[in-house]
Amino acid sequence: MSGDDKSRRTSGAWTLRLTVVGLLIVAAIVVFWSNRLLTERFTERTRSSAEVRMALYSASLLSELQRNSIVPQLLARDPALIGALNSGDYSQSTARLLGFVDEIGAASLLLLDRDGRIVAATERERLGENQRATPHFVNALRSNETVFTVEERAEGGFAFTYARRIEANQRTLGVVAVEVDLAKLERGWAGISDAVMVTDSEGRVILATEPRWRGRIVDEALALVAPQTAIERGLRSAPVWSALPIDAYLRGDGVMRQEVRVPFQGWRLVSFTTYTSVRERVNSILALEIMGFAILLSLVFWAFSRKSALRMRVFQRESAELRQLNIRLQREIAEREKVEKDLQVAEQTVAQTSKLAALGEMSAAVSHELNQPLAAMKTYLAGARLLLSRHRPEEALASFQRIDGLIERMGQITKQLKSYARKGSDALEPVDVKDAVLSALSMMEPQLRQRHVAITQTLPDGPVRVLADRLRLEQVIINLLRNALDATKLVEDPAVDILLAQGETVRLSLRDNGPGIEDLDSLFEPFYTTKQPGDGVGLGLAISSGIVNDFGGRLTARNAVDGGAVFEVQLPVWTAEMEAAE
Repeated sequence: MSGDDKSRRTSGAWTLRLTVVGLLIVAAIVVFWSNRLLTERFTERTRSSAEVRMALYSASLLSELQRNSIVPQLLARDPALIGALNSGDYSQSTARLLGFVDEIGAASLLLLDRDGRIVAATERERLGENQRATPHFVNALRSNETVFTVEERAEGGFAFTYARRIEANQRTLGVVAVEVDLAKLERGWAGISDAVMVTDSEGRVILATEPRWRGRIVDEALALVAPQTAIERGLRSAPVWSALPIDAYLRGDGVMRQEVRVPFQGWRLVSFTTYTSVRERVNSILALEIMGFAILLSLVFWAFSRKSALRMRVFQRESAELRQLNIRLQREIAEREKVEKDLQVAEQTVAQTSKLAALGEMSAAVSHELNQPLAAMKTYLAGARLLLSRHRPEEALASFQRIDGLIERMGQITKQLKSYARKGSDALEPVDVKDAVLSALSMMEPQLRQRHVAITQTLPDGPVRVLADRLRLEQVIINLLRNALDATKLVEDPAVDILLAQGETVRLSLRDNGPGIEDLDSLFEPFYTTKQPGDGVGLGLAISSGIVNDFGGRLTARNAVDGGAVFEVQLPVWTAEMEAAE
């Protein structure tokens, strides 16, 4: 064996040792910091969850107290209970209290006479019991308001009572008392992993998931644990390896303590949450990290054992792969050059096709939009000829003036169609939608009169302004009116309702009493039409929808419940504040 081989082997052995030592150091550092960071993270998450639960417990406790606080005031005014105390007939009083207790959700309801004797109760076994010396009876007689008392029961636990004096004709008749059922909150708390207690203003535990805690102060309650062995005391005093922030010890286990103030007579809510979930989560992640480092260490050993044997083979394989890669790269370069040439040809073809499609759509739109003024001009010419034959030149002159206006409008329509092809390049300005509606109705007047269509207009008194182009907005309204006329051709009494309203947006609705719309999804697509050949090419609604979109609004259609179609234009309102901002 040559000296170079021995030197290479020695170098490889030292490299392996250093790699293993470095990997172990990195593993120790990662596990240490992971333990600290994960412990802090999961502890904070557990603390946040405990705080949320504490807020819910406090809210439910306060809600239960507040919900029952108003009951004595209502019962103290009950005519039936007042009458029973006046007459001394309590035969129906207990039944009346039983009718209230389910709705109220209280533990029990009591009616006491002036001597403190229970004359009616939802717990029938308590009838006749004398409570003359109880705090809630004494305090209620001394106060004009509802009083709340906490009394410790002889059998254990506490009674939470709202009591109020019953008066009639400035004479004390008795006391009505409502015992709040806070035990159901204790039962709800018992189903969770936290230990919960409620203390009064003196620090005495009045509610708790642990029955032995009731009636004691917090420190005395926490001291009620089983005696510990010497080993348990040693483990308890030893530091926890995961550095958990122990707030207190409960049953020999470190717990997290949370305390909030209940806004009721100085009460406080205290909870103790265990760190079991934190330990389990941290330990599971640390176990995965250790396993990962173990796998990585085994891979290092395998790599070093295979490195010498595969080195030459890898070199040969890489040389062959480089040659094949060079050949493949030359082929890909040639293919990409060919694809780029084909792509240029395709782009030119698509551009030309797009130009032809735009030209065809614009020519169809010109034919569609000029048909309306031409039909109106024909009607006005026929009327002017009739007026001239009857020697009424002044009225015929008015018709010629209208024809002149239509010719000017035809020019404006072609200009607006060019603007439609350029997707709205003209400037917008404040437009009164009401004036636009009246102008469109004036344009459509001959067709409406000829078809005997009943037009119902609901327009506001004042102006309704939007930011739009006047001629293009009239174009939309005329298109909608023409569609309504076409839809009511076969209707015996054709009618069109026009409603203009202003709220958060401007809404212009046109409703006809035709047969409705069969295909709402394809309604606004170009060249979609349900008319007979020659009546339309299906561009009116597509153009109108594009115009409304350019104005920042929306054109929608739906079928009315009682028949007919409803087209609605929604546009943003133009206000004086917007004009000042402009």
